[in-house]
Amino acid sequence: MALAIKADNLTKKFGSFTAVDSISFEIEEGKIVGFIGANGAGKSTTIKMLCGLTKPTSGLMQVAGFDVAAHPEKVRENIGYMSQKFSLYSDLTVRENIEFYGGVYGLSKSELKDRFTWVVEVADLRGRENLLTSDLPLGWRQRLALGCAVLHRPRIVFLDEPTSGVDPVVRDKFWQLIGQLSAEGATIIVTTHHLEEAEFCENIIMMHLGQIVVNGSPEGIRRQFSDLPLFEIETAQPLRLFNILEREPWISDAAIYGNNVHVYAETNAPDEALEAVLKRNSIAEFKIVKASPTLEDIFVKQTRAQGGKSRD
Repeated sequence: MALAIKADNLTKKFGSFTAVDSISFEIEEGKIVGFIGANGAGKSTTIKMLCGLTKPTSGLMQVAGFDVAAHPEKVRENIGYMSQKFSLYSDLTVRENIEFYGGVYGLSKSELKDRFTWVVEVADLRGRENLLTSDLPLGWRQRLALGCAVLHRPRIVFLDEPTSGVDPVVRDKFWQLIGQLSAEGATIIVTTHHLEEAEFCENIIMMHLGQIVVNGSPEGIRRQFSDLPLFEIETAQPLRLFNILEREPWISDAAIYGNNVHVYAETNAPDEALEAVLKRNSIAEFKIVKASPTLEDIFVKQTRAQGGKSRD
């Protein structure tokens, strides 16, 4: 497939601080791709460089077939961008926001009429066209902002933390809209710190401390890390067990999930070693099984291997 985006050794420094550290990746046309990471991982900075909003310190970028540095105007013609603040004017009505962006994108009257109807429908704002945007619930503002960002039917859509602060029901509806745009041929790039949203993406790029730690499809990543020494222990005393395991030098990580404890046990016979620890500490009833790592397990493992916490 043709490439929508290509980045080579992309770097952004702010003084002595490196926000994005020599990352390279390719994104195929028509894909939904998620940049996943905690606040401060470098996701938003990467998106802003690809959109031409921030100049890289070094590296090359091609978006929609154009060099971003050499042809920024061509790039802007082919992309839609929705920032973390939703890019709406709160003192304008729904109608005025849509008409304003239609003018910015140079739509003809007939094109704007057609797209106006589309935005109102997808944002569920029929009959509310004359309301001030500031008076709309967050979920409606979110969908309106996306509608305004894609009024001109861009080939590539960048969504920077679009679901931050919304409830799970609104989030699911928003992702349904993203799927609709993808089905119509658009390439969608989404940044998020919600790992569960990675399941909506065809490919994910996990970032930490300005670097890419994992890149691939959700299923491919799970296969790649299927041999992680991850075990799940079911017990009636998860907190006590967690405190016990944290003192064991061969336990690299442990986390509580309900009545279960997930354990990364780095030893030649981890299940036997775990059973011995539980019996030695008088935990009588337990069940130990080899667990398949979730994307969250993989992300935590990889980021801790690179130095732990984010830089937010």
